[in-house]
Amino acid sequence: MNNNDYIEIQDSYDRGAYVSSTAGSVATAFSGIMSRVYLWMSAALLLTAGTAYVTASSPALLQLIFGNSIAVWGLFILELGLVMGVTAGINRLSPTAATALFLLYSVVNGLTLSVIFFAYELGTIYQAFAASALTFGAMSLVGYTTKRDLSGLGGILIMGLIGLIIASVVNIFWGNSVMDAIITYIGVFIFVGLTAYDTQQIKNLAAAVETGSQMGYTDAAAPRRIAIIGALTLYLDFINLFLYLLRLFGRSRD
Repeated sequence: MNNNDYIEIQDSYDRGAYVSSTAGSVATAFSGIMSRVYLWMSAALLLTAGTAYVTASSPALLQLIFGNSIAVWGLFILELGLVMGVTAGINRLSPTAATALFLLYSVVNGLTLSVIFFAYELGTIYQAFAASALTFGAMSLVGYTTKRDLSGLGGILIMGLIGLIIASVVNIFWGNSVMDAIITYIGVFIFVGLTAYDTQQIKNLAAAVETGSQMGYTDAAAPRRIAIIGALTLYLDFINLFLYLLRLFGRSRD
C-alpha cells in the first residue's frame, strides 16, 4: 500500500466518522426539543390545574371572575389574544417572551376552567383526566412512531374542527340534547386524531430545525421556539380532549 492509498482510506474514514458524529448530534438535539415540548406542556397543565383548583376554592375569586359578564368576556378575549399572539408571533418573539405568554395563557385558562368543579363531581373530573392522559399518551406515541404521513388526515380533522365549532355555536341557541351528544363524540374523535397529527408535525419540524442548525441554516433560538409552539399545540389538544371526555363522562353519569 503506497502513501496515496493510505491518505484516501484515512480521508474516507474521517468523512464517515464526521457523518456519524453529525447524525448523532442531530438525534440528540432532536430528542432534546421533543423533551422540552412535553416538559413545557406538562408545566402548563399543572399551572392550569392548580389555578383552577385555587380559584374554585376561593369565593372572592369566583365572585370577581363570574360575578359579572364583563370579567368573563374579558378573560375569553384575553385567552384568544394570548394564543393568537404566541402562534402568529412565534418567529418574532424571543423564546423568553413566548414562554411567558404561554404560561400566562395556562393561568388564565385555569381561571375560566375553575367552573368545572361546580358543574361536575370531583370523581368525574378525575376519571375524565385519567382517560384523557391515557388517550393523549397513546395517540401522541402513535404520531411520534408511525411511518405513515398523517398530513392528509390533518386536513380532514381541521375541516372537521371548523364544522364542530360552527355546530357548537348553533346548538347554544338550539339547545338540542341529541345534537349536543353528537358534537361531544365528534369532538373526542377530532382531538384524538389531532393529537397524533400534531405530534408528527412537531416531530418533523423539530427534525428539520435540528438538521438545519447542524448545517448552519437556522438561528440558535429556533429549537426553543419550536419547543414552546409545540407545547402550546399539544396543550390545546389535551385540554380540548379532556373537556369533551368530561362532557361524555358527565353525560353517562346522568
